[in-house]
Parts: sequence; structure tokens; C-alpha cells
Amino acid sequence: MDMTYYDHGTPAERWERARMFFDAKDYAAAARVLDGLVEEVPEQTGPRLLLARSYYHSAQLRRAEAELRVLVERDPVEHYARLMLGRTLERQGRHEEAGSHLRIASALTGDFEQV
Repeated sequence: MDMTYYDHGTPAERWERARMFFDAKDYAAAARVLDGLVEEVPEQTGPRLLLARSYYHSAQLRRAEAELRVLVERDPVEHYARLMLGRTLERQGRHEEAGSHLRIASALTGDFEQV
């Protein structure tokens, strides 16, 4: 498929298409759709978070980390982005760095027993 398929339609249509790919576990295709969407609406959290999740599930961990760091920098109390960042760092073998993000995520959700 050429890239025009992934870029075709309104932002709402592309968001729905990306969610369908993600739900079908075609994470790489979801990321291709979301990459352009995030570029178009960089201030929106939802598309960027789903892009990070798509990267994570397709083992594009550096890309997932980059998107999650943008979210955490912009909104330090976004607990799910913190959790995902911690898990992404863990998968990269960066356990010490992951620990701080996982502790913050636990504190933000009030789940102190997990850490």
C-alpha cells in the first residue's frame, strides 16, 4: 500500500482508521496512520499516546520513548504516559531509569502497593 492510504481523509477518519488497525493488532499500520496525524495535531494527547502504544507493541521502543517523553514533558501528571514510559524503558533494559517513572505513575494513581 502506498502512503496516500494512511494519509487519506479527515483527521477524525484517520483517527478511527488508526484505532481500527490498533484494535486488529496491526500496530505498524496504526503507527503509519498516527504519525501523520500527530504531526498535524501535535497538541492532542490521544493520538500521540496511541502512537506511542503502537510503537511499543511493534517493538519500536526508541520511537515509543520519544513520544512518551513529549507527553510527560507537556503534562507531568499524565499517569498512563508515565506508566508506559516506565514499561518502555524496562523493555530496553533501563530498569533504574524506569523505576522512577513507575513510582511516579503509582503515586499518581494511588497504587502504592505495586511498587
